[in-house]
Amino acid sequence: YLKISKLALAFAIIHSKPPGKSSKEYTEYLAKTVSEQDFGWKWKVEVLEAEVLRLRQELLLSRISPRFCLENRKQDTSAETLLGQESINPTSSSSQLEDSGCDVSNDSAFDSLGIASDFHQSQHNDSTSKHWLGGVPPLNLCHASEEQSVTAPVHFLESLLEIRKLSEEGILQADFSELENDSFTICNSVSQLLDGLTVFYNSPKFPAPSLLTEGVRVLISLMTDSKLSNHVLKKCFKKMEEFEKNLIQIILRNRSVNRFQALHSVSEMLGLLGRNNILRNSLISLLLSEVRQFAEQLLQTHQVQSVYDVTQYENIFFLFMILEQLLQNETEESNISSSDYGGEEKIKFLGNLDQIILHLSDEFPLFSLYLWRVSVLLNSGQMQ
Repeated sequence: YLKISKLALAFAIIHSKPPGKSSKEYTEYLAKTVSEQDFGWKWKVEVLEAEVLRLRQELLLSRISPRFCLENRKQDTSAETLLGQESINPTSSSSQLEDSGCDVSNDSAFDSLGIASDFHQSQHNDSTSKHWLGGVPPLNLCHASEEQSVTAPVHFLESLLEIRKLSEEGILQADFSELENDSFTICNSVSQLLDGLTVFYNSPKFPAPSLLTEGVRVLISLMTDSKLSNHVLKKCFKKMEEFEKNLIQIILRNRSVNRFQALHSVSEMLGLLGRNNILRNSLISLLLSEVRQFAEQLLQTHQVQSVYDVTQYENIFFLFMILEQLLQNETEESNISSSDYGGEEKIKFLGNLDQIILHLSDEFPLFSLYLWRVSVLLNSGQMQ
């Protein structure tokens, strides 16, 4: 049936082609016309889906705290003012990309997205003004960008955090059990934000757009909030784990000359996500798996005297640093069983580690040292 349909279509095109055009030219013209129509419909569908999600976000917020939404509408004008002020306040000049990307002597210079500083500032300055969902500017249909795609989820999640803060202070009454009843809205909002951040981290710009910097701050605040993070992870754990995997691959595969500042930013993001106990265990397993696989590949190439990937060898040390940070935090927190993290990957990692270090220590002393440091932290947690 498919062959007959294709043959019939070919005959129809040949018979209907205008004079002066070949069948091939007319076929290409028809294909282009149809594809443009499909693109137009897809674009309209995406716009409508974005509007539906925005309305569902408003509805969910009104169910959690009706009084918040009532006051929110009264704050529309001031919210627009806040948005305008933010748009003219870019990140500090310290985030400019270094020419060579090799100067790592000053850690503060590598807060290229303002992640750590913004997060700690938000922790100590609770009176900072928030963006209200009602003040979200309408989607610019003609100039959609990766920044605009995360506008709705950023403001929705920011509003959730604001309700949480006001409810703790006794200013608002809020029922966060409503998050359990609307998994679609919370999952889509978090997924959109994670997708937007992944696109940015793949091709980072310096200084980072203020909205994406705000998106990082909101995501970290959400994951470190004891009450909200539990609701979100119940619905979005797989998406969060996928986000962690993407960031790890971004670190390993980056081959640009000026990559170290960007990789430092990704590493900071992973370290901050590791503040959440559930995400921390997942992240440790992912990192152990990647380091173990690279160590085994390096041992194999060394034994057969083959050429190894120098760039990936340099990048792997970012994973070592994240691992050490997470494992040190893990062993310092007495309320968590340190022997539980890593699970199966921990057993695999420690299985033939001594043999790997023995064979690589002469040729790759720094790599072997980092392997040994990680193993010490793993074993120290096991003994506690």
